[in-house]
Amino acid sequence: MPRLWHGMDFFAWLRLLARGRFAVTWRRIPMALLITLYTPGNTLARELKSLLLGHRLAKVPLRDPVFVLGHYRTGTTLLHELLALDERHTFPTTYQCASPNHFLLTEKWVTRWLGGLLPRERLPDRMPLSWDSPQEDEAALCNLGLPSPYLNLAFPNRPLQNLEYFELENLSPADRQRWQRVFRQFLVEVTVARPGRLVLKSPPHTCRIPTLLKMFPQARFVYIIRDPFVVFPSTMHLLRVLQSSLGLQTPTFDNLEEYVLATFERMHAAIERTRHLVPPHQFSLVRYEDLVRQPAAELRRVYDELQLGGFERLEPLLEQHLTARAGYQTNRYELSPRERALVQKRWAAFIEQYGY
Repeated sequence: MPRLWHGMDFFAWLRLLARGRFAVTWRRIPMALLITLYTPGNTLARELKSLLLGHRLAKVPLRDPVFVLGHYRTGTTLLHELLALDERHTFPTTYQCASPNHFLLTEKWVTRWLGGLLPRERLPDRMPLSWDSPQEDEAALCNLGLPSPYLNLAFPNRPLQNLEYFELENLSPADRQRWQRVFRQFLVEVTVARPGRLVLKSPPHTCRIPTLLKMFPQARFVYIIRDPFVVFPSTMHLLRVLQSSLGLQTPTFDNLEEYVLATFERMHAAIERTRHLVPPHQFSLVRYEDLVRQPAAELRRVYDELQLGGFERLEPLLEQHLTARAGYQTNRYELSPRERALVQKRWAAFIEQYGY
C-alpha cells in the first residue's frame, strides 16, 4: 500500500529523515528503503512537468476557493465530499495529493492501471476511498516539501515539530511567502487538471483564516463542529491508525492524548480569534448532527448563506450520493469516566459556547 511519503521528491524525503535523525525502527527499514528508491522518480517527473507545462501554468487564473474548516473527525470529509458533488466545483483528488510533483503528467495512466494499489476504504473509518476521492491538500503540501504538523506522523516518538505551521502567523515573512507560493501553485495545477471553483479541506486551515483571506479575499469558509465527546475518542483512534501505518517508527502513543487535547484547544482558539475577519456572507457554521439528519436542508442553507447559487443543480446529485451511502455506519466509541471528565475540563470553552 502506498504511504504518504511516497509522493515526496528526493530532497524533501532526505529532510524528513534528517528531521527524525534517521531513527527508523528496524521493522520499518524496508518501507524507508522503498520510498528512498521511489523519490528520485518524483524529482525527475517534476522537472519534466515544469519543462513541458511551466509556461502554461504561469498564465492560469485562480478563483477564490471554498474552505471546509473544522477539527479532525468533526465531519469535514463528509462535508467536503458533498460540496464536491457540485459539477461547478473542483477539488484535489487522492492521487493529486499523493503525487503533487507530477500528477499533471501521470494521473490518468496511474489511476487507470494501478488503481488496485489503493485500499477501497480509509483505514480509520471505513469510508470509501479511490484515487478520484476528494482529499486533504495538507498531504500535498507535505509531499511538496513544506513543513507541516503532519510530518510528525513519520517519527511519532520524536519531539513535536512544525506546530507553528498550524497558524502560519508566527512564521518569518520568507517562510510564509514560500508556503503561500507552493500552496497557490498546487491549486493552479489542480485547476488545470479539472477547471472549476476549488473546494478545499484540511483541518489545519481552521487556524489559517488571516493568511487564507490575504491570498483569497473572496473565499468562502464553512466551519463544521461536532459533539466533542465523540470527537475526542475518534481523533485518538485516527492518530493511532495513522501513526501505525505511516510511521517510520513503531509508535508508543506516549503523548498522544495531550496532543489531541491541545490541538483541539488550539484550533478552537484560533478560529474564534479570527473568524470576525470574514464578512458574514463568506462564513457559514454547520453542526455535524444537523448535517447527517437533514443533509439537503443544511447544504441549501450553506449555499444561501455563502451566496453560492445553483443548489437546485446539486440536489439530484446529492440524493443519488446519499442513497448510495445509505448503509454506512460510523464507528462507535465509549469514553471512560476519566476521559469524559478530562474533555469536559479541557474543552469547556467550546462545550459551553456551542451547547454540547
